[in-house]
Amino acid sequence: MSHGSVDAVGDLSATQKGTRVRAQVEVEDTSVLLALAGPSDATLKAVSQETGVDIGLRGTVIHLSGEGREVALVERFLAEAVNTLARGVRMTTHDCMRGLRLLRRDRSASLRDIFADVVVVTPNKRTITPKSPNQKRYVQCIRTHDLTFGIGPAGTGKTYLAMAMAVQALAERRVKRIILTRPAVEAGERLGFLPGDLAEKVNPYLRPLYDALHDMMDLDRAQALIQREHIEVAPLAFMRGRTLNDCFVILDEAQNATSDQMRMFLTRLGHSSKSVVTGDITQVDLPMGNHSGLAEAQSLLKNIDGIALCSFSDVDVVRHPLVQKIILAYESRDASAERAAERTVEGSEKEAKNGIDDHR
Repeated sequence: MSHGSVDAVGDLSATQKGTRVRAQVEVEDTSVLLALAGPSDATLKAVSQETGVDIGLRGTVIHLSGEGREVALVERFLAEAVNTLARGVRMTTHDCMRGLRLLRRDRSASLRDIFADVVVVTPNKRTITPKSPNQKRYVQCIRTHDLTFGIGPAGTGKTYLAMAMAVQALAERRVKRIILTRPAVEAGERLGFLPGDLAEKVNPYLRPLYDALHDMMDLDRAQALIQREHIEVAPLAFMRGRTLNDCFVILDEAQNATSDQMRMFLTRLGHSSKSVVTGDITQVDLPMGNHSGLAEAQSLLKNIDGIALCSFSDVDVVRHPLVQKIILAYESRDASAERAAERTVEGSEKEAKNGIDDHR
């Protein structure tokens, strides 16, 4: 990539807020330019809407015009995105927008360091990579630790990236088996009312694991590996009494494991094995009176060497953009409810104190 001339009022890097400047960015590789622009220039339009910078594409030159700091941000984003795409990494419009917001939040961030860390390549040539600094750290922790916890809201890639790491480990013969498990806990429906035998009853709970697996490898190959027991998908209760050697083990939806179940699972880890535990402690479906084994483990194991605890937040959401807004709305509601409960407790304590004083 080469930059064209920067036609600006003053120095672009030192532009004061409010000063309007113009800049040009030339992308010599046409295929990279098309990938950067997106279908019908969707990515460039989204960047323009996000930053308020006018963006025009003429030939191989991208023309920028807008407030100085935003133009500088867009120019930096374009340079990093081009370098990343030139390495063969695919970036959707959503990926690009996450990258742009990352660069806005963190001046030291690098899109190449995050997006170019290819975990696995799917049969349709799609690359699976981290999408945020927290996801990058998560992948690195899985590489360097035998036990990793990924804790955070839905849609942050906890299970998906763990699955990708497991598929990569199996393909490179660093493990002999992948074991995928999760608690079979009802979320509003009674398991006993579902038709079929035990296997048919628990299958809906394991469906998300199958979906992620089939997204990363050919369906026939996945089925063949399952039949040969190189990949096992089973309810958490089926792990009792086993020692899991030479395995990559993923416990999904771990917030719904009880304390005893979590203890049982964590002590199954055998030689030459890795384990990843994922869950969202704000989405516990256990019956009243049962405490989440994941929340307890997070507290008990946080200072043990060799165990990594990775936390995710709404900024790591990689599903539909609305998911991030939905998570924020519910978090705001929960925070308001907690504040109201605290005020109620304080009021009750104050009334009780006043009653004691009046009695005296």
